[in-house]
Formats: sequence, structure tokens, C-alpha cells
Amino acid sequence: MTNVLVTDDGPVRVVMLNRPEVRNAIDIPLRIELAEALETADADNSVRALVLTGAGGTFCSGGDISTMRRMPHDAATERAQMAQRIIRAIWNTPKPVLAAVEGAAYGAGAALAAACDRVVAGRAAKFATTFLNVGLAGDMGAYASLPGRMGMARARQMLMMAEPLTAEDALPLGLIDAVVGTGESLAEAVSDAHRLAGLPAGALATMKEMLATAPTRHRLEVLDLEVEQQAALFDSDDFAEGIAAFHEKRPAVFGGVGSHPRKVAR
Repeated sequence: MTNVLVTDDGPVRVVMLNRPEVRNAIDIPLRIELAEALETADADNSVRALVLTGAGGTFCSGGDISTMRRMPHDAATERAQMAQRIIRAIWNTPKPVLAAVEGAAYGAGAALAAACDRVVAGRAAKFATTFLNVGLAGDMGAYASLPGRMGMARARQMLMMAEPLTAEDALPLGLIDAVVGTGESLAEAVSDAHRLAGLPAGALATMKEMLATAPTRHRLEVLDLEVEQQAALFDSDDFAEGIAAFHEKRPAVFGGVGSHPRKVAR
């Protein structure tokens, strides 16, 4: 049985963690397969949005503790970099990545969800950063994603106190973006992904990159970057289609030749 299941719903690719017998805990093979699945989706021009989810009613219970042991620095570095490869794939793709969360999103699972551009959670979902339980501090982008979503003070308390948050708790804190009925997160996330897939990919890619990098730049540099990106988009097929649709009083149909999402230079 493969550790990751990949299915396409038109332009939306669903990537499912598939170790339900251990609540989709992340071992080494899953790390590799998940990173490869995300990188493959990034390279496929027929894919315009991704949804990340878990099999068996659980998103991800974190790292697979049964496979962990004390190890020297070099071996631990290699193991950790395998996990970081997953987050790099989510952040480096110009395509929107959504998380559909049911059940537990604990430890690395919470970090994995938080790294996505949109998080849709079933009402029974729970989130906790439980790294301290095994003497670790956390990885998979937790120190960027959690403060970026919740603010530093709330992220600090989530990491240090490790108290589980329900979906209803997590929504006003910004950790997640929508709450739906239990068992409905995947359908809702796929619907949202189709909506995003129909929007201008180049403009979405620019938004994703600017939101990620603008907080680390001087505000006047951000103004210059906005000019650069807007000027590039003014000469895009999707912009031309949007203007034509406005004048012709019809819905715009984005996604023509040359409208694939582009990597934005940092």
C-alpha cells in the first residue's frame, strides 16, 4: 500500500497521506513520497490547485515516534531535512495549497496544515504542537507558519503549553480558515480549490509570494515590488481576458496559453 494517494478532480490534485493504521504518522518513506507528490504536482501544468488531506478520518498525528531513536547530528540533520523538503514544496509552488483536516493535526501534522495557504477543518478536528512531549522543539516550518497565522504571542503559548485546540478555538486565532461539519472538510476544500483554480494563476502566484516575503522587507521595498509585479501582470493573457470580459459583460475565463503560474523572483 502506498503511503500517499494522488487523485485528480479536473485541475485540482488531491494528495492524501495514507497510513491510517497509525493515524497518518510521518515516517521516512511518507516524508519522501509526500515531497515527491507535491513536487510532481508543482511541475504539472494541468494542476492549478492542490488539496492535502489524510486517510481514515485523521489528518496527521505527527512524526512517527516508533521510528525515532537517539542519533548523531549528521543523521538527525538528514532526517529533518526530509521533513523540511515537504514544506519547501508547499511554499515554493506558485499554486495554492489547501489543507482538509479531520481528526488530529498534532505535532508535525499541525505544522503541515499551518504551512498551507488555506486550512479547512471539520468540526471535530483538533490541533496541538506536542513536540515537547518527546524532547523536541518542532520543525516543518512551525516557527514561520504559526506566528504568521496566529501572531508570536499565541504561537509561543501553543508551542510551549501544547494544549489542544478545537476547530472552533482555532478559527478566531487564525490557525485555520474555515470550519465545516465533521467529515465535510475534503469536499469543502476541493470546492474552494476549484474556485481558486479558475482564477488568474499568475496573479495568485504573486499574491502567495508577496504575502510570504513582504513582512521581512522594508515597506518602501514592498512598494517597488508591487510595481514590478503589477507591471508584469498588466502584460499577461489573464489580465487581457479579465478586461475583455468586463467590457463584454461576461464572466472571465482565465487559464489561456501563457497563463500558468510562474515562480516569482525573491
